[in-house]
Amino acid sequence: MTHASPDTAAGKTQSLIDSKLAMGWMHTARFFTTAAQLHQLPTVEVPEIAFVGRSNAGKSTCINTLTQQKQLAFASKKPGRTQHINLFALGKQGVTDAVLADLPGYGYAAVSRSDKERWQRVMLNYLISRESLTAVVLLCDPRLGLTELDEALLEAIRPRVEQGLKFLILLTKADKLTRAEQAKVLSITRLNAGGGEVRMFSALKKQGVDDVAQLLWHWCHPEGLPPAAVADATPAAEEPQQK
Repeated sequence: MTHASPDTAAGKTQSLIDSKLAMGWMHTARFFTTAAQLHQLPTVEVPEIAFVGRSNAGKSTCINTLTQQKQLAFASKKPGRTQHINLFALGKQGVTDAVLADLPGYGYAAVSRSDKERWQRVMLNYLISRESLTAVVLLCDPRLGLTELDEALLEAIRPRVEQGLKFLILLTKADKLTRAEQAKVLSITRLNAGGGEVRMFSALKKQGVDDVAQLLWHWCHPEGLPPAAVADATPAAEEPQQK
């Protein structure tokens, strides 16, 4: 179930994309639609990446940091109150080549039990049945580690992971930890990741931002850049000096 990342992927794809191009692509994110129920989501024909996690894991902040837009994803002052699936389209010149899905946070105590159960069902159905779902980004506070709910989510998507679904565990708020603490939690989480990617991330310090943008770009563009784009992205060779 191991998935290649930009820094380990074999082949020429890695050489065709740099962090500036990936971040530029992320910056094209724009609101697409919102839905309170799974059946209300439109069918899409491009890769879809879902962001999931506990209500206080920093999910909205992460999306806003990656897309370099302060208010793209709604960050409620009361965690757990956002109860819609929000979709954001990605792609230059108005052409959508990928979709980000911001799923409601889970596990917040102030939300009623009925709301929790309803959203757990909606999220589970989404993760199991959404045909366009290509990858899952699970955000986790490294000071808490993977909680029981996080592990339940990973178990739910395991059959799809075995069929090729990619997933990334993003350890947010990395700036709260020392380098030694980061190394320790990274090692522990990798052991429990079941073949998924694991990254440290800090919106405050911009740690891991470029790396995650590159990884998501590669997941949505497995064939790499078209030849014309490669030529545009490759610096021109220096002209030989006249003697």
